[in-house]
Amino acid sequence: LQLVESGGGLVQPGGSLRLSCAASGTTLDYYAIGWFRQAPGKEREGVSCISHSGGSTNYADSVKGRFTISRDNAKNTVYLQMTSLKPEDTAVYYCRARRRGTSLDYWGQGTQVTVSS
Repeated sequence: LQLVESGGGLVQPGGSLRLSCAASGTTLDYYAIGWFRQAPGKEREGVSCISHSGGSTNYADSVKGRFTISRDNAKNTVYLQMTSLKPEDTAVYYCRARRRGTSLDYWGQGTQVTVSS
């Protein structure tokens, strides 16, 4: 399984971005997907996650009401819609796939999100 994130960039405060996590090598049907981020000098933190079926989602308190995670298993892709972006959302965003019933994780290479005026 290989994961590739895309959609990052520079955006002004209050703006929006949609990140994509595209998988290849196998279907994502049996994988829960998480989005994580790491800002300079800080530890990586969980942002949001979605179950393998898409029926369950969770969000960090810092992004609740602003970010929405979704998945399209037919396209083998998971999305993170980010709105009302703040400078403190600036970080490298990573997606992680964890196969159901295991602790085996796969990570993407990350995509940079910079929120600045």
